Amino acid sequence: MEDQETLRNNLLDSLDQIIEQSQSSFGWKQFLQAILVSLASLFDGQQTFISVYTDAVPSWHCSTATTSSSSSCTTSSSICDLPSSDWSWDAISSHTIISDWDLQCSSSFIRGIPASSYFLGGVVGGFLLGTLADSSLGRKKLLLISSITMSLASFLTIFSPNIWVYSAVRFVSGFGRSSISTCVLVLLMEKVGRKWRPRLGIMQFFFFTLGFLSLPLIAYVNRDNSWRALYLCTSIPAILYCILLQFFVTESPRWLYMHGFVEEAIAILEKSSAPNYPSELKLLLVSTGMPSEGVEETSKTNNHPYKSMKDLFAKRWAMKRTLTVMVLGFGIGMVYYGMPLGVGNLGFNIYLIVMFNALLEIPSYPITCIILERWSRKYSVLAFCLVSGICGILCAIVGNGQKGIRIGLELASFFCSRTAWNLISMFTVELFPTCVRNSATSLLRQSYVLSAVFSSILVSVGSNNGFLSYGVFGLAIFFSGFFVACLPDTRGGTLCDTMEEQEGKEKMILG
Repeated sequence: MEDQETLRNNLLDSLDQIIEQSQSSFGWKQFLQAILVSLASLFDGQQTFISVYTDAVPSWHCSTATTSSSSSCTTSSSICDLPSSDWSWDAISSHTIISDWDLQCSSSFIRGIPASSYFLGGVVGGFLLGTLADSSLGRKKLLLISSITMSLASFLTIFSPNIWVYSAVRFVSGFGRSSISTCVLVLLMEKVGRKWRPRLGIMQFFFFTLGFLSLPLIAYVNRDNSWRALYLCTSIPAILYCILLQFFVTESPRWLYMHGFVEEAIAILEKSSAPNYPSELKLLLVSTGMPSEGVEETSKTNNHPYKSMKDLFAKRWAMKRTLTVMVLGFGIGMVYYGMPLGVGNLGFNIYLIVMFNALLEIPSYPITCIILERWSRKYSVLAFCLVSGICGILCAIVGNGQKGIRIGLELASFFCSRTAWNLISMFTVELFPTCVRNSATSLLRQSYVLSAVFSSILVSVGSNNGFLSYGVFGLAIFFSGFFVACLPDTRGGTLCDTMEEQEGKEKMILG
């Protein structure tokens, strides 16, 4: 048994050497693979923030016939206190779900159910599906299943007859998209060496932003159409993308290697390596002195769907890291999701403010790359969390009369939360070995999405009290940032593949 474990560790050391050497450069084949994988995040970004437009309360005006009579209708009136004949929607009645189903006088809780259902589906799906990428399905298959589920559910949303069916289908869509970002990030970073890891990992965030950024344009083009047109325009391309994903995206060589598919792993590395490297790959594999059957035998015990989740909480160091990144993910997510969902409460043009938020994400990516290559992960995450929290609290304190200052603080808080999320996501990939990496990243993601369930409700409740939304968001990210002190820094390190290898690495650093 001890000899088998020694041979296995030697082979895994060989794997790390193979990837670092064969993928030290970055060619057009790798770039094409990265684009195809990252496209899933674009459609994920669209579905995540589409409710900003589809679930919004539309603008209205007093009816022309009543403005010259004795009607009490004014622009400051509450439409719930006015007869239906005294006012009209500015757009068609089916412009959003609020006007389509006469929800304008419903409670803020009822109006917030669809968005909360979507994020709740993400939480449930993350816990049920996240570990499958580490065990039986792998990164690519789970990404495909998640993308198909999300895109089909988004298409079926078009046929919703009421808010309850709408919320149920949104739950299914959220359930499907729960593993997309995690699988994309892990799949990107496991295919390259340490030099390209930060630059390639950032593509997942960039494409998510492209999806977010495309929404104002799609919504503006469809401003005179029903909310159903938005789901149609975003779901059809997502369904077509699933075909490309199935036939042109390759699996993670690290996952294949860990589960006994040695030949397949080497074949993928050969295709993406330099022209003169395939023969060297085979020589390096032979030099380990262990045939692929040895890996297949030892990988059989790793196929239980929830073994990786159990491993995360069986080891004290792993449990400490897991709980820490979950707390950080929750705090960061309160701002990242809450700020864009609540921009309608700022009284600014909804198309412009959403576009400003999306555009502000773009400079966060080069900044993230620079930080990952030059500075500490820990202190960088802490700094951005603190600044984001302070700006969020100030945004709640500043009155509505200073609209420009409030918008500036909202944008600053959102930008810092986005950068903090970029950092903690890639930090988490480096903190855990291959056998549990997707599960750990999934738990980070689910805590992040869980915060969106609460933030979407707080946005509705806080429409009349800014501190119940922006103030709470700021406090959450501010205090969660201090938990990063519980994590070790990973700058300049290599990715480990087993729990034992990770523990040995930590002991060498501490020793």
